[in-house]
Amino acid sequence: MDNFIKMLSTQAILIVYMCVGFYCSKKEIIDRKTQSKVTDFVLRVTLPCMIFNSFSMHLTPELLKEASLCLAVAFLVCLIAWLSGKWIYNMYPYEKRSILQYATLVNNSGFLGLPIVASVLGDRGLLLAAIFIIPNRIFMWTAGMAIFSDSTDKKAVFKKVMMNPCIIAVFLGIARSILDLSLPEFAQKALTGLGNSTTPLSMVLIGSMMTALTVQSFKDWSTVYLAFVRLIALPLVTLGLMRLLRADEVMTACAVILTAMPAGSTTALLAEKYGADAVYGSKCVLTNTLFSLMTIPLMTLLV
Repeated sequence: MDNFIKMLSTQAILIVYMCVGFYCSKKEIIDRKTQSKVTDFVLRVTLPCMIFNSFSMHLTPELLKEASLCLAVAFLVCLIAWLSGKWIYNMYPYEKRSILQYATLVNNSGFLGLPIVASVLGDRGLLLAAIFIIPNRIFMWTAGMAIFSDSTDKKAVFKKVMMNPCIIAVFLGIARSILDLSLPEFAQKALTGLGNSTTPLSMVLIGSMMTALTVQSFKDWSTVYLAFVRLIALPLVTLGLMRLLRADEVMTACAVILTAMPAGSTTALLAEKYGADAVYGSKCVLTNTLFSLMTIPLMTLLV
């Protein structure tokens, strides 16, 4: 219940940020070019700083054991999402099916999930979350890319995964924790300040994108079907796995919250690049994000 109350408080703050973004988009303070640039800034600068700062605590054997369990569960959830997506959307044409499969597999656990986990679960939750998102990024550049394209360059995929700023931040953070290194005070304060800006920036961006939603966006039942699979079914599977493994409340909440994140924003980008329905991809991402404002607190209540 405590996590649920914290989540409601966090959601209220996030909605305020989103309203600011919505207003800025309506008044053309933020346009599509600005959205793209600020998204890059968050993914390449502020979010890695947040992840790196989460490893400020010393890695104990118990914490390593918890991180390993989170990593294993994350891989299993990604595998379930990938395999189930291969058959539950077969009634749709390729232009939609490929988008639904990708949106089920790849979610917004980094851009949106980590700030929420940090607000609700604190430093320990954020550290476990930084580990939990690794499989999602690996599946994103392997199985996810294969959904849209028959061929994937394994060398290029490996490079993209390893050179992702968030993954680099995880490895640097692990090294920092194992070696118990302390940064100069000015450097630590700078990293903390940048990391703390992730939440407002990311939610302002999401709010600015919401202006693209129309009433017609909610009349396509396939987007509701995707919302059920992505936002309810998969988090419930994750909850069942964590209960089966007898994980504690923080680990369980971390895994469920991150799995309950909406479809990744790359869904629409890849759809446009590989000839799927890019407009439909954008609609899936935005409706998923809006629905998640209601489903994430509900999932937290079950933990």
